[in-house]
Amino acid sequence: MKSAVRATHGPEVLGGVGGFAGLFDASALLGYRRPLLATSTDGVGTKVAIAQAIDKHDTVGQDLVGMVVDDIVVVGAKPLFMTDYIACGKVFPERIAEIVRGVAEACAATGTALVGGETAEHPGLLGADDYDMAGAATGVVEADRVLGAERVRDGDVILALASSGLHSNGFSLVRHIITGAGISYGDNSAELGTTWGEALLEPTRLYTTPLLGLIDAIGDGVHALSHVTGGGLAANLARVLPLGSWTEVDRSTWSPSPVFRVLNEIAGTSLESTEGTWNLGVGFFAVVDASRAAEAIRTIEATGIAAWQVGTVHTTNRPAGEFEQGAKGVDGGAVRLVGSYAR
Repeated sequence: MKSAVRATHGPEVLGGVGGFAGLFDASALLGYRRPLLATSTDGVGTKVAIAQAIDKHDTVGQDLVGMVVDDIVVVGAKPLFMTDYIACGKVFPERIAEIVRGVAEACAATGTALVGGETAEHPGLLGADDYDMAGAATGVVEADRVLGAERVRDGDVILALASSGLHSNGFSLVRHIITGAGISYGDNSAELGTTWGEALLEPTRLYTTPLLGLIDAIGDGVHALSHVTGGGLAANLARVLPLGSWTEVDRSTWSPSPVFRVLNEIAGTSLESTEGTWNLGVGFFAVVDASRAAEAIRTIEATGIAAWQVGTVHTTNRPAGEFEQGAKGVDGGAVRLVGSYAR
């Protein structure tokens, strides 16, 4: 575990692993004109219950990094360092090491130093095989380079970046469907080509490095980013659009991956009914200048992530009908999904 953590450390990290606090040399920030620190915290949620059910713990660490660090890049910030926290009923050293190795490897992939963490035993509160995890990260961005709704303009193009699967949201619904259908996580799924447990534990895709590369490539052409997490597609996009703007996201531009279709078929529900819970194949939105959209797609796809145009931002009077407007206390733009998903 320690070797995996040390692999995330550059010369900025002082003191190694195991102290009461992690130390990070911030002198690099002296090169910024007006550095703003960005911070985020999150957990993996009930997805850990599936990891525990099949005794597979090497992917949830990446889920944690994806949920925490990829929120920082939304404002255009470069991640600096992260800490994690694992609460468990009983410490099994090999299991904890497996979890933390996953965190460390994902931190390395996003250029984030894992500078510390905590593992706490909670006997009597958690069962011996139970655990939960959370993390927090800090990044930095120049004040005049912060991305967000204030940069978005009429005519901007909205790009979707493909997800790797469910990521780490909506697993209470997933587990409800699986349990109700009498499916065991060790059962094979012919439609998914693996066991249910393996399919559902597909780790969250990491977007930080590709998106920082996009910002470097087209600069001011990137106006806003949205991480599609809790709340689903329309709500998360609405959060990064300016008040008074609107857009329609065209479902026909993509086909949700099999795991979403199979779960909805088992539950007897439609893909559209789960748009507020699951990402349905879109892990991030990028709002870019229309003249740079084609270049942005090429830049993202060069990293191995599929990207495509799903809509356009408008500031004219919006058409009649129901839109989702803002979310999580943000008075943002208005978004609705239209059309039918491609097969």
